[in-house]
Amino acid sequence: MDFNETPKAPEKVAPISVPFRTVLLSMVVLWSTYFILITLRSYIFDLDMQGEMALRRALVTAAGIGLTVVLWALLRLVDRKPLWAKIGAAILFAIPVAIAIGQINHFAFEDVQEELEQRFAEERGFRFDAEGNLLYDLPEGVKIKAPGPEGSGRPQISESLIVAPASMRDETWKTVLEIALGRYFLLLAWASTYFALLAGVQARTAERREQQFRSAAKAAELRSLRYQVNPHFLFNTLNSLSALVMTGKTDSAERMIQTISRFYRHSLADDPTNDVYLEDEFDLQKLYLDIEEVRFPDRLRSNFELPEDLQKARVPGMILQPLVENSVKYAVSAVARPITITVSAREEFDRLVVTVSDDGPGVPEGAPHGFGIGLANVRDRIVARFGPDIAFTSAPLPGGYKTEIRIPLSRPA
Repeated sequence: MDFNETPKAPEKVAPISVPFRTVLLSMVVLWSTYFILITLRSYIFDLDMQGEMALRRALVTAAGIGLTVVLWALLRLVDRKPLWAKIGAAILFAIPVAIAIGQINHFAFEDVQEELEQRFAEERGFRFDAEGNLLYDLPEGVKIKAPGPEGSGRPQISESLIVAPASMRDETWKTVLEIALGRYFLLLAWASTYFALLAGVQARTAERREQQFRSAAKAAELRSLRYQVNPHFLFNTLNSLSALVMTGKTDSAERMIQTISRFYRHSLADDPTNDVYLEDEFDLQKLYLDIEEVRFPDRLRSNFELPEDLQKARVPGMILQPLVENSVKYAVSAVARPITITVSAREEFDRLVVTVSDDGPGVPEGAPHGFGIGLANVRDRIVARFGPDIAFTSAPLPGGYKTEIRIPLSRPA
């Protein structure tokens, strides 16, 4: 790291919100349901002026959607607040919005309501006087006493009965309040829907971030395990190269340097967390054994068995390196006779089976047998890559040693 480098400012986390398209769709569905139910009710009760009422109801529905957008804009201010704050904000902000809808509804239906009242009164023998009082004309010959003019102290005789005084009928605020109360609970129902949508978005975002963190941690683990392989291999090859130089085998040393160069160019070309083709992994191990063959020209033999249909199977890069190194270390260098190292692959029940074996002495007498650094590295890497759906065995056999990896078979689409 360059200590003179100016640290980057942390990236701002985008606020979590419900997409506007989803919000608008929820509003349209809610208000459309309201429109349909009210229209059905008017048809069921066979109310008058169905077409005129439906048109005005549609205008009120459109206004309701627009004002619900205003409510949504207000509720967005508390998107990141606790649930109790969201509920309180919905209860508070819905009040003025409901009153506004009530005002619009009253204005839209005011003249229609007056016309309907006039028709209703005429059909049932009622009428309105000049002052707007609703009257009922008594049968002929029937009269009642009514209060006289104020201050006269004498009653007057009337042939009509006041059913609803104009002062009682002209209470617009009560009508608006009644409508607003109904729309208020409708708005609270939508607010509940919005909070549910928001909770879903937040949960999915949290799950996606958790998955990203898990992927990053997994990649870091794979990278760390992969990087354990390179220094060990480099140490061994440099020791071999030093031995060739000290013994004056310059041609072999030069050939070994070229092979090492090809090996590292090959092994470092890929991201340590990426999988590679199985044929590339086999080629990498061929290069490694070519390097070791310079050290053991009379003792090391290699055999690679890769079916053509498995060449494009995917495996973690350099996953076979520690296994081949173990065969060189514990088989080839431990005896004076020729040793054959066999690297093979086969498919069994939709699993890729890769085997590294040798015909060496198995486990040298007195040497501990178990999962050392190399074997543990391979096991940990395939577990980190594929999870528990793997099998890994490593044990001596009569006439040699064998390590087998079983992983899910993955081919390019």
